[in-house]
Amino acid sequence: MTDIETTLLAVHLAATAGMMGLIWFVQLVHYPLFRAVGPDHFVAYESAHQRRTSWVVGPLMGVEGVSALAIAVVLRNEVGVALTLVGLALLAMIHGSTVLLQVPAHRRLSEECDVEVVHRLVRTNWVRTIGWSLRVVVAAAMIVAAT
Repeated sequence: MTDIETTLLAVHLAATAGMMGLIWFVQLVHYPLFRAVGPDHFVAYESAHQRRTSWVVGPLMGVEGVSALAIAVVLRNEVGVALTLVGLALLAMIHGSTVLLQVPAHRRLSEECDVEVVHRLVRTNWVRTIGWSLRVVVAAAMIVAAT
């Protein structure tokens, strides 16, 4: 294992762990607090939430995605094809949930305060929360398998 390959696995684990920590915070603290904002300020709050969150989430998701693909191409034999496929499948599930469930909910909430949409957002976000938690296990297992 070269230093570059070791670094790739470490960066991947760090980005995935960063996303896991962030999504647990969002799931347990941030999204439930949407209910406390109130209808008068909700649209402005939601717009600020989306703008500010993208500065944190965008780079982490980008690094995680690129490093996951690089591992699949360059290190799949070293870390194991099964771990590579499970990691990519979890990432696809997370991104699918984001595109199909969370983005439409945020789009709706950027137009008006809708308590049912907030409840749905919290409920459906468990897919991503569990998915990123499992991805950390997979990313750590990749490092163990490669050493």
